[in-house]
Formats: sequence, structure tokens, C-alpha cells
Amino acid sequence: MLLRLASLAAAAALLAAASAPGAPPAPPPAGMRPGEFVWHPERSPSGPVVVLVSIPEQQARVFRNGVEIGRSTVSTGRSGYPTPTGVFTILQKEREHYSNLYDDAPMPNMERLTWSGVALHGGHVPGRPASHGCIRLPLEFSKKLYEVTATGSTVVVADEGTRPEIHHPGLLLPPVSGPGAAPAAEAPAGGAWTLRPERAKSGPVSLLLSTADQTLYVMRGGREIGRAAYALRDPDAPLPIGVFTLLEGPAPGEPVLARGKPARRWLAVGVAHPTPDADPTAPDRVRLPPAFRWALEPLLAPGTTLVVTDLPALAETPDARAFTVLTSCETCDG
Repeated sequence: MLLRLASLAAAAALLAAASAPGAPPAPPPAGMRPGEFVWHPERSPSGPVVVLVSIPEQQARVFRNGVEIGRSTVSTGRSGYPTPTGVFTILQKEREHYSNLYDDAPMPNMERLTWSGVALHGGHVPGRPASHGCIRLPLEFSKKLYEVTATGSTVVVADEGTRPEIHHPGLLLPPVSGPGAAPAAEAPAGGAWTLRPERAKSGPVSLLLSTADQTLYVMRGGREIGRAAYALRDPDAPLPIGVFTLLEGPAPGEPVLARGKPARRWLAVGVAHPTPDADPTAPDRVRLPPAFRWALEPLLAPGTTLVVTDLPALAETPDARAFTVLTSCETCDG
């Protein structure tokens, strides 16, 4: 399912750098020459990986469980072959791959972002955009990145500098009345819903919340397995727009959520606050049907991605293998 949006990355706000208690500081952003990179996986030994690529900076940053473990120079698409911006999940990984579009050009450590030809891979990094749309990485860095990512890992490609922050958004799973509390039996606020996990029994879970549609869409392995209408507790206060990735471990000091589980931390990338007082951590902003929320919670796991947008979701391809949110794509055959 391909979801095309107009301008998520263009609205990205500059946020405080991601950190975790006791984590070493992130590597310095400046001073790397073309082809150079830094790599410190010991900063965060486990957890979901998020890759953030900045086209203007020609850099990629790698976060594991919300802590930056690496940074590298990259080379994105040159004039006439722009790299699409947006939110992607890694669809396919191959150590040895050759382009089927450009004379069997080698693409070592290929990690596919679109089925039309855009990928992360090792290659020449001259210090400027030079590819046919792919994101070239220094060869040694591409090997290291390949080892820590998985199919379903989130990759955000931004057209301006974007820095992540960590917090707990109470958007979807606000506190319930007590540990293990069951959903109310009465008809819930928020409208109709469906959730059929059997439609896709494996694969990463991705969520798309469209304020234009007033609907939360649930995908697993790129296939829609459910959706729910919702209502806003405070409809006059717009929701923050951006990308959230669920991390390992509980959020300290947070209240208990559905099924007795503690609140968890999320990595927020490219969050634009429509109003100065917009608070992504405000509990119960999104009023989902309680029974749907109860059924959804067991599907959420570290690495689950939530995209919040103020634009409608448009299904544009019958290919159910991809979950991609594009913000710009003049050509996607790089």
C-alpha cells in the first residue's frame, strides 16, 4: 500500500537532539569529509533502528533505541534524478545486488526503500548529490548499517535539517483506569472500526493517522489490517505532524496503559507543532474506540512506526508489499 502525502518533511521543525539517560553525546555534526563516517554501536546495544537522511546536509544519522550510534556522509540523487523525501520502511535487503535499471551497476549492501528503484547502498560518495535517486553510503559504513537494520526498519529522508527527540506521545494509548482494565462494553466514542490481524500474520506494524480522514490506518507487512475512525478531545488544537517510532523499554514515571503495561518511549522525527502549545504528549487527545485500542495494543512492538499527517491517505497501487509515505517524488525510478 503506497500512501502519497504532499509535504511532511517540508514542515519539519528543528528539535533537540535525541538522548537517553546515561548515553554518551552524539558525534559532532560537522567536520566530516566526503566518504567519512563515525560508528559507535556500543552506545545502544539493542533496540529498533531509525535512519535519518538529510538531503541538504548530505548526511545520514543512525539511531538505535533513540540513541545516535552512527553518522555518515552520503550522496543522494543528482539533478534530474531527485531522491524522494518522506517516510519509508526497508522492504528488502541483499548483500550483493546489481541495478536492473542502470547497466547492472553494483549496489552492495542494498536496502530497498521503494519497489521502483530507490535504495540505500554502498557506493562512491563525492561530497555532492550524484546518484540516480538512491542514497549512496561509504562502502564500509553500508556494511555496518546492513548488520543493524532489518526489513521493516524506518528510514526518514528529509529535505531540511531534522533532529529527533524522545518522548511518550499519549496519542493512541492513553492511561486507563487501572492495570489490566478491560474496554467498556458500551458503544465507544470515535466511530466504526475494524482490525483483522489474520490478513497479514507477519511483518512490521505501521500506523498512519490522517487528521484529514479522521482515521487511523493499521498496516502489517505493508498490508492494511485495520482502521478506526476517531474523534479529538480538543478539536480546536491541531495535532503535531511527524513520525514516531516505538522504542524498547518503559518510560519512567509514566502511568500504566492498556493491559497493565507501562507507558513506553517513542522517537519523534520531523515533528511540526501547528501551534506553540500543541503537545504531542497530551493524554487522550485522540479518542479511539476503547475496544479497538484494546485489540491494537498487543500488535505494537519496538520498531512500530506511527505517521501523523494533516493530509488524506490515498491508496495508489495494488502492490501490498510496501508501506511508503512520500513527500516528494518527481521520479522514483532511481
